[in-house]
Amino acid sequence: MARSKPVTVSWKNEGLLFEAVTAHGSVALASGLDEPGNGVTPMELLASSLGACTAMDVASILVKMRQPLEAFSVEVSGERADEHPKRFTSLEVVYHLRGDLDERKVERAISLSEERYCSVEATLRPALPITSRYVIER
Repeated sequence: MARSKPVTVSWKNEGLLFEAVTAHGSVALASGLDEPGNGVTPMELLASSLGACTAMDVASILVKMRQPLEAFSVEVSGERADEHPKRFTSLEVVYHLRGDLDERKVERAISLSEERYCSVEATLRPALPITSRYVIER
């Protein structure tokens, strides 16, 4: 079993502002109680991680399938519990793709990401339901 490289989260000595530093970069974090623009919240980062993980898989798979992908984005939204710890109780992933794409290949790429390759989804799926859908613009 491989061990991940550590992530360091440091307080910026100002309110609830933090910086997460990884082996590949850094990101500003905020509680959501601070002024907008100071950083993303941990829950936004979690949703972003899911979106980025599956987007990278799907784009890579579609390129390998020689699909003419012109534009691509993934939107992740979720329902949250009303009471603390206000965790996600469900997540929805919406894939927005543009190009003259074979719908079966899009479905296959998404399925491979969700069921085999996306480590973030594999981590989250046992804890909450994750649904997905896609929209192809031609």
